[in-house]
Amino acid sequence: MKDVSQKPNTLRVARAVAQLKCLAATVSAIQSGNVPKADPIGVAKVAGVQAAKNTSLLIPYCHQVPLDHVSVEIEMEQAVIRIKTEVKAVWKTGVEMEALAAASAAALTLYDMLKIIDETMEIASIKLTEKKGGKSDFTLSDGACLKAAVLVLSDLGAKGERKDLSGEAIKNRVVELKLVVQEYKVLPDDVALIERELLRLSDEVEVDLIMTTGGTGIGPRDVTPEATLKVIHRQLPGVSEFLRSHGQERTRYSMLSRAVAGARGKTIIVNLPGSLSGVNESLDALFPWLLHSFKMIQGEKH
Repeated sequence: MKDVSQKPNTLRVARAVAQLKCLAATVSAIQSGNVPKADPIGVAKVAGVQAAKNTSLLIPYCHQVPLDHVSVEIEMEQAVIRIKTEVKAVWKTGVEMEALAAASAAALTLYDMLKIIDETMEIASIKLTEKKGGKSDFTLSDGACLKAAVLVLSDLGAKGERKDLSGEAIKNRVVELKLVVQEYKVLPDDVALIERELLRLSDEVEVDLIMTTGGTGIGPRDVTPEATLKVIHRQLPGVSEFLRSHGQERTRYSMLSRAVAGARGKTIIVNLPGSLSGVNESLDALFPWLLHSFKMIQGEKH
């Protein structure tokens, strides 16, 4: 199975539809209640719900997903029975397979219960009609060219005594998102120096995004939040709160982070942890959703 432990939970929705072709007389028999095997519609609905809840047992590489909602609706036309399913979950992975499994099981159940009166039946199609949630919902506006800067804050790194891995990870992720890395620097843990650099990047270079790594703890030389608070005009508490919450599900040390996030003019500044694992977890939590802030800062509609 794919490792999804680093992904944040989001609302996932999937809808699917299956079509069962049959004789017009079969539809009439269902409507009049003249089917030998009890109520096929009611049983098919239950079968669909059960299939959605047990998809991971049926399909080996599917994750076990705690479902919040499953619905199975069945419509009948002259010679077609249409099954529509909807599945919702607040989770790390999508629920497309759960919706498809529900539609498939409901169609097969109808086939089983109706085959005694109709040998012409055919499951004509089973397809996904909609899915929402996760990264696939977000697309950066066409033509957008956002500029980013990465600041690594470490006394040892600035002296060349420690190789930077966290800043490189940020750079790589930013490039994957099609942002331009305008500047990358390693600086010592010095409030005045960090403040000057943040001001320069925001006001002179006018980058859209500054991501710092390091100096967010409670050590005597951890001063990144202090420097950031001197610079930003408006805080983004939801960003830093979510990063701590996301991190604490993976390591309790995240509760010790003092990282802040905010905006200076049209520049977004976000403090990330110094460790490579902490940076990767934070990047998974932030992107691509953080990019929506640039639409907001330009005055576009939510």
